[in-house]
Amino acid sequence: MRTTKLGIKQDKVNTLSYKTESANKATVEKAWFVVDAKDEVLGRLASKVALILRGKHKPSFTPHVDCGDNVIVINAEKVKLTGNKMTEKQYVRHTGYPGGQRIESPKDLLAKKPEAVVEKAVKGMLPKNRLGSAIFRNLHVFAGEAHTHEAQQPQKLDLNTIK
Repeated sequence: MRTTKLGIKQDKVNTLSYKTESANKATVEKAWFVVDAKDEVLGRLASKVALILRGKHKPSFTPHVDCGDNVIVINAEKVKLTGNKMTEKQYVRHTGYPGGQRIESPKDLLAKKPEAVVEKAVKGMLPKNRLGSAIFRNLHVFAGEAHTHEAQQPQKLDLNTIK
């Protein structure tokens, strides 16, 4: 016990209880979530999915550890883009050969491989390092309603509840 200047008796504060807990690979608990992309705006969907993949929604978030959850995105072909982005946005890649620059619009990419549009949007919102690559492997995107991860018993996730 100690007395303050005003004569009030106080117990000493236990400073050990304020220790910062840092998550590591052994202590992280990963869950599985299903997100329905039907009629969702691509950028808003991607930012919320990236937040869950990183683990920023958990109180035990540690920036240098993969502490996020696994996310399954279904109905990727039914995602929306606002404004004129469906035709004016460009995905640029290079084949590696001279004159090998290839440009695609989201409209063309949705027709060929609808999963790629969601994957590119989410990948752009993750860290650009080894940890970002590891986190990206926890994302599973499917064009239709069905997915191959029923054994993991994923929980349905409403994106409107995430801030």
